[in-house]
Amino acid sequence: MDQNYVFMTDSDSDLPFHLKEEYDIPVVYMPYALNGKEYFDDLGQSLDFKSYYDAMRAGANPVTSALNEDAYLDYFTPVLEGGKDLLFVAFSSKLSSTIQAVYSAREKLLEKYPGRKITVVDTLSISGPMALLVLKAHEMYRAGKPMEEVASWLEDNKLRCQAFFTVDDLKYLKRGGRISGAAAAVGTMLDLKPIIVEGSDGSLQAGEKIRGRKKALAYIVDAMMKCEPDPEESPIIVLNADAPEDAERVKAAVEQRLPGARVLIEHVGPVIGAHAGPGTVALCFIGKEKRKP
Repeated sequence: MDQNYVFMTDSDSDLPFHLKEEYDIPVVYMPYALNGKEYFDDLGQSLDFKSYYDAMRAGANPVTSALNEDAYLDYFTPVLEGGKDLLFVAFSSKLSSTIQAVYSAREKLLEKYPGRKITVVDTLSISGPMALLVLKAHEMYRAGKPMEEVASWLEDNKLRCQAFFTVDDLKYLKRGGRISGAAAAVGTMLDLKPIIVEGSDGSLQAGEKIRGRKKALAYIVDAMMKCEPDPEESPIIVLNADAPEDAERVKAAVEQRLPGARVLIEHVGPVIGAHAGPGTVALCFIGKEKRKP
């Protein structure tokens, strides 16, 4: 159906490229640098995920950065010039100042095109949970639902999209300042694998510390089950940062617990990957609402 508005999101959703192509979803590509070269996260097309994580294993320290107002003007202006409104689904405002550039661009464009509308949804999430939110909302978009209804669904359901991440090597969390050097050293010695969750405020938060990789992978499956995932409502996504065997192990465990569930194995993108490192595995799903502090 030809809608009177455009549905757009950003690449920090780690939206699988094949689904972006299948549904023709416009995506704002976020910047990062690796070994002194700047890239845009085009969902693994310019730099494949394995090469990215191999570079990190070899000592590369990728750096992520925010887009400025001009970049969003470049993405948004053609939509309004074409006579359509815009629904922009953004990654968490708690993880970057980027959304302020989105709001500034919106303000300028609405002055220039006073007859148009730009609705911005702060998903309070990033990566797989955001991708699930995007995919479910875009299904409504394809069904012809008006922008207000889709935006309202996003706001009402965004805290139901969750993830449990487990990292393989603590040095990347230490490098990003998320844990101290002492904590990383002790954790490595004890083989502790921290669980990272997306909080209800949109921040990334440290959860349990599990001893051993296999136990950590089993933990994220148990944790998901406690959150009452609904496989009939949406697929479940297992993300991995070049850890395909562990991703398959988690997928098999999910399928055993939820027979008939559609479980996708996809990639942790370069933004989350820059902070979590190679070997990260995440289980992403739609379930009951996250607990608020």
